[in-house]
Amino acid sequence: MSKTLQGCKVAMLAMDGFEEAELIEPKRALSEAGALVHVISKKPGQLQGFQHVERGAMVTVDATFDQVRPEDYDAVILPGGVVNSDAIRTVPEAQAFVRALDEAHKPVAVICHGAWLPISAGIVKGHTMTSWPSLQDDLRNAGATWVDEEVVEDDNFITSRKPDDIPAFNRKIIEQLARHGARAS
Repeated sequence: MSKTLQGCKVAMLAMDGFEEAELIEPKRALSEAGALVHVISKKPGQLQGFQHVERGAMVTVDATFDQVRPEDYDAVILPGGVVNSDAIRTVPEAQAFVRALDEAHKPVAVICHGAWLPISAGIVKGHTMTSWPSLQDDLRNAGATWVDEEVVEDDNFITSRKPDDIPAFNRKIIEQLARHGARAS
């Protein structure tokens, strides 16, 4: 794959309990396209991933919220996993991070239960989005239009439902970042 995203810097916000494929596969695809991808969390060290309900891979945290500035990133990706998503949505720094990228009109890419963070951050109103089906009421109640599609691109938002949708999710993120271009490093 060509390095179409050379100079692009992407944040992946996660905590323990993330859905393994929803973090690892987009991270790999973006890295292969030339992007620098950082896993950002509340605590340093390692995060425990899951494959549905079974323990999965561990990933290393590249930085904590207090060590980064949202303006230094070209996009944010929010992987799912019920435990991860339920925990990160209550972290004020995570909410502020996604709000800042949305206000800067940078890509906010969300898969599965990851939609809980943008809901809590108050940034989904007026967007058409997809998610794991059990979040459709949460999204509608927060002012979004929910649809059951593999991947939805609505302005700077990119959303997908589940691990099976990751190939389409990855393609859409790479396309949007390539269209918008990376900031000068």
